[in-house]
Amino acid sequence: MPQKLNKQQGERLISLFPLLISLTSGVLMGLTVAPFNAWFLAWIALIPLWVLVVSAKRKKKSHSPPSPSSPPVGERSRTTPPLLGLAWGIGYHGVALFWITGIHPMDWLGVPWWPSLAITTFCWSFVSLYGGVLVAIWAACLTRLAEQKSWLRILIATAIWCALESLWSAGSLWWSSLAYTQSPHNLVILHLGQLSGPNLVTATIVSVNGLIAEGWINRKHEVLSKYLATAIVLLITLHLIGFYLYNAPIAQPPDTAIKVGIVQGNIPNKIKLLPQGLQRAITGYTEGYLTLVNQGVDAVLTPEGALPFFQRDLPTTPLLAAVREKGKVVWVGAFGERGRSYTNSLFTVNNKGEITSRYDKSKLVPLGEYIPFEEIIGGLIQRLSPLDEHQVHGLPNQIFDTPFGRAIVGICYESAFPEVFRRQTAAGGQFILSSSNDAHYSAPMPFQHHAQDIMRAIENDRWSARATNTGYSAFVDPHGKTLWISGYNTYETHAETIYRRQTKTLYVRWGDWFTPLLLGLSVLGKFVIRN
Repeated sequence: MPQKLNKQQGERLISLFPLLISLTSGVLMGLTVAPFNAWFLAWIALIPLWVLVVSAKRKKKSHSPPSPSSPPVGERSRTTPPLLGLAWGIGYHGVALFWITGIHPMDWLGVPWWPSLAITTFCWSFVSLYGGVLVAIWAACLTRLAEQKSWLRILIATAIWCALESLWSAGSLWWSSLAYTQSPHNLVILHLGQLSGPNLVTATIVSVNGLIAEGWINRKHEVLSKYLATAIVLLITLHLIGFYLYNAPIAQPPDTAIKVGIVQGNIPNKIKLLPQGLQRAITGYTEGYLTLVNQGVDAVLTPEGALPFFQRDLPTTPLLAAVREKGKVVWVGAFGERGRSYTNSLFTVNNKGEITSRYDKSKLVPLGEYIPFEEIIGGLIQRLSPLDEHQVHGLPNQIFDTPFGRAIVGICYESAFPEVFRRQTAAGGQFILSSSNDAHYSAPMPFQHHAQDIMRAIENDRWSARATNTGYSAFVDPHGKTLWISGYNTYETHAETIYRRQTKTLYVRWGDWFTPLLLGLSVLGKFVIRN
């Protein structure tokens, strides 16, 4: 009996190996972004999951009836393809988004240590599981394709992955597109985003992984070398296209130049709303503005929530008094009002000290800035906002006119949503202003955030100025090259010249046309095979 039990235990452990392999390969994909930056792993990290899912379906179909010594049905079902996908997704998102745990402790919000730990653990677990569900759905779809021809399976699987990313990014919770695994280190491949946005980069990663995986699956038929050769040719060809776009000259007419200054206030969230924090903000941003004006800037950009005041109170601040004296434009992060609610906003203050335009953050962080389904669960979850009023979403079709022309604005979390930037560029935006506060997360987050802004600059072919509270503030050119980047947890001012542009990339004009094309070709491919 003990020998039989040991045998069953061994079989159970063996049945868990595919889950472990899937989880490990997902973790490898998570290592592609900051702080590890092993971006090259993205080109192989999906292969194990692909092989396991397709092979599991084929083995299941070819299995003979189980013998009495075989594991029970429940044991064999542990490695179902959706579960493999879930494990991979949890590994990827869990590692890539581990910076979320930096919100603990939330004593600055008045949350005790243990409840803070519970909230942090829940948030990290939820986003990891949420990302895992996406991959689980993809794996379930791939299972249905196990008997298709390899080329069709690669086509459809790539189309489904891109469609799922499009669906997820249309919602409120999004960050970890496969495309951002290449930022900021592989700027060449990121230039494919100028053609059809980040999904074209994602499609490249998925298809290369798929080709190598299919070569391995069909290795007995002596076609492994053919699949590997195809994967290499595809990878090189797409990089050559990206290289061509990357080397396109950037026109810099003097009459389009704007010398922009950035003030990185470096005010910890723990003291931001306390008297010493308010005084530090008022002093730091006013002195930073004056320093930059003395350097000859045309305008100054401040971070998200730089001055934690409502719009009605801004005219009485020393910063706006300095603007009226010096006559240089400033973009101020503060709070707007909408009825009894408030918005997280960026304001243009012209050279007379008058507020002339306002952009309200439209993509809010779930739980951090608003409660989904608040009318249902609002009484069960302590709202994390330090203000008494409710924060609300900005309208979807805002424009932000400045004395230098129309700007494209992204406030913090919005950097992960390419459509926010594309829409403003299509509406005439000529340069990007990114205003953020990442002080409540751990160090890798602001670097990942910078990587997101690099992608948006490339896709829209625009210069970008990025101001953050604690780092990393930066200036980025339309090719994604970082011209300057600040330190972390430092007070800094810096000025660079950026240029207004009116070009429109194929992505700006047509949006993500490649994903619908893939889906259409998938349907056509199924029809051709059927007939």
